[in-house]
Amino acid sequence: MVTFFIRRTIGAILMLFVVSISTFLIFFGLPRLAGATPETFAARYLSRTADAHAQQVFAEKLGFYDPLWLQYWNWIKAVFVGTNYDYGTGIEHCAAPCFGYSFRTNHAVWDDLVDRLPVTVSLTVGASILWLLTGVAVGVLSALRKGSFFDRAAMTGALAGVSLPPYFTGLMFLYFFSYQFDLTAPGGTYVNFTDDPGEWAFSLILPWITLAMLNAAAYARFTRAGMLDTMGEDFIRTARAKGLHERVVVTKHGLRAALTPIITIFGLDVGLLLGGAILTESTFGLKGLGYFAIDAINKQDFPQIMGVTMFAAFFVVVANLIVDMLYAVVDPRVRLS
Repeated sequence: MVTFFIRRTIGAILMLFVVSISTFLIFFGLPRLAGATPETFAARYLSRTADAHAQQVFAEKLGFYDPLWLQYWNWIKAVFVGTNYDYGTGIEHCAAPCFGYSFRTNHAVWDDLVDRLPVTVSLTVGASILWLLTGVAVGVLSALRKGSFFDRAAMTGALAGVSLPPYFTGLMFLYFFSYQFDLTAPGGTYVNFTDDPGEWAFSLILPWITLAMLNAAAYARFTRAGMLDTMGEDFIRTARAKGLHERVVVTKHGLRAALTPIITIFGLDVGLLLGGAILTESTFGLKGLGYFAIDAINKQDFPQIMGVTMFAAFFVVVANLIVDMLYAVVDPRVRLS
């Protein structure tokens, strides 16, 4: 067991290393192939009125004349130990983990990411609990009542939920429930959990439902398919032949086997959302990591884009690592593979 965990942890670290190299090359290697110069990179940090000499001096201070491998080493080293930036008027220390400073706001990227993280975590936690419970419950009932009116209605609803994007359902929910009937909080509303837990939940009801609809529909279909396959297996017939109660057969034997692929999907979905639920946050004006990423892309703020990319990659890799470990706990055969 310990060897399995160590092996998976080393694999996760190597994956983050590969992602960091790929991210750096995309933003600093490919532009060079397209004709970008050190002065071009430096100009992003300066005003439009800066002359060629100022760009040259600033490029030298930031190390843009260094070989690409040395630039990557300095960048990744800053993430772990911090670094100093010489802007000419003074030296600015960027404490670890340092992802640099924004082109537009001159704020430390890490501080901006940490400031946006609670919004995305709140959205992800509430929505994931909602879609997991709803999707699995509907999928199990549909499988047990295959061909019934409930099964057909549930799968039709699931198909609609998968087909409708969050920016459509979210806007419809806002129009009716917030602006027409005044039942929920309007868009752009967010209250910290530590300030008022009740208002925190009230402000996120519609975003939770909107995000959960999309994923609950997929989970219902996956659970239904898994339950239909599992309930026809020999061990289910054996459990029934032993006289076990149907509830025990369904929950302890059938559902447990059917949930194995759901664990994988759930881990990946949560990891991706922690990196930024872009459509939902943009629709409701929630300034989380997804909104932050869209804003950075629109402004072409490369340090922010690189920071949120690494942040999202970290959550996805960690989610995969947790899923692998859960597999090892649930199924001992995984540890031997």
